Amino acid sequence: MLYMKNWLNKYFSFTKGEYNALLTLLVILFVISILPYFFSKITLPPTTLSDKEQIAIEQLNLVQKEYGAQRYNLQNQIEDEELTKNGHLFAFDPNTINLSQWQKLGLSAKQAGAIINYVQKGGKFFKPQDLQKMYTISPQKYQQLLPYINITSFTSRYTSPNYPEKPTYVKKQAIIIDINTADTLLLDEIKGVGAAFAKRIVKYREKLGGFYKKEQLLEVYGIDTSKYNEIKEQITLDLNAVRKININTAEFDDLKNNPYLKYKQINAIIQYRKQHGKYNNIEDLKKVLILTPQNIINLTPYLVF
Repeated sequence: MLYMKNWLNKYFSFTKGEYNALLTLLVILFVISILPYFFSKITLPPTTLSDKEQIAIEQLNLVQKEYGAQRYNLQNQIEDEELTKNGHLFAFDPNTINLSQWQKLGLSAKQAGAIINYVQKGGKFFKPQDLQKMYTISPQKYQQLLPYINITSFTSRYTSPNYPEKPTYVKKQAIIIDINTADTLLLDEIKGVGAAFAKRIVKYREKLGGFYKKEQLLEVYGIDTSKYNEIKEQITLDLNAVRKININTAEFDDLKNNPYLKYKQINAIIQYRKQHGKYNNIEDLKKVLILTPQNIINLTPYLVF
């Protein structure tokens, strides 16, 4: 400081007040020069916005977006109007026309290119109304093009496989079969009687010597009331085919297969005949005590005396 004062006094002549003012000025300039450095090191706290301020900013952003969209639509509308003036409307299929034809209809190269790209990627217009789904075409332009849209029908490349035809099953016709004379093949023709039931019917018929009434089918294994009701109107009985046995000459082997008799009952019938002589009628057979009234009823159609 002293050196500076001597230097100034040597070359310049200042009063004391002028010297103090000059010194103050220098200090101020120095402070001003270093202030930016200090301000750059200071981090201001983040500004917090109130709810109202935040809502106001969001509304402003929405307004800007709507304004941008309106501006874009307006620009497209202007482009459509300008191109329509120069375009030539003609009947067209939007699935098949090319880029230049779209432009002839009044679309810009950018609009036409977007539609061509959609079709090339597999897009299809199935009906005229599908064209309005293209964002590149304004509603006004769509209304202008609508009367000229002519979509030709196209067939899918997919062909359904040829499946083999299902076998047709011929429904059995109701017929009348004599169950005392028919073989298994003929019995199989009865609606509701298959091969298994046909074999069972024939086997039981052989044991009996024939059926003398339809209800005897209920004695065949597997045939219940519902099955009997299903087939009873399709059958008939030839009573002349019923095989009869002479009770006065019959031996054990002649009677052993009869489903209505047990071995002890057969022996009793033969022993009574040997002891008392021939049976004259069914009343004599009742004298065999081991036979029940039901046995007598069941045997009567099959016996002769």
